[in-house]
Amino acid sequence: MRPSARIPSILAGLVLAAGGALVVAPAASASVQQCQQYVVSHGKSSTADVAQACYQGAIGNQTSCVASLKAAGISTDVSNGACRAAH
Repeated sequence: MRPSARIPSILAGLVLAAGGALVVAPAASASVQQCQQYVVSHGKSSTADVAQACYQGAIGNQTSCVASLKAAGISTDVSNGACRAAH
């Protein structure tokens, strides 16, 4: 393939990849909010640490989500439920 033909192909691939990331982002945001609401519904405040932990849960890293919530002072039971809500 000629270099002049590769450049448009690469640019098209990048545009498609960026568009896919934009489509996925709102779902992760909604999941983070559900996780935070779960924490708040159990009598805890939603801090920046809670939001970061919930983001980890939303992207599928349940272990990090639970560990981070526990480090933020959230009980194990609430942490597990919140991370399930995020995913």
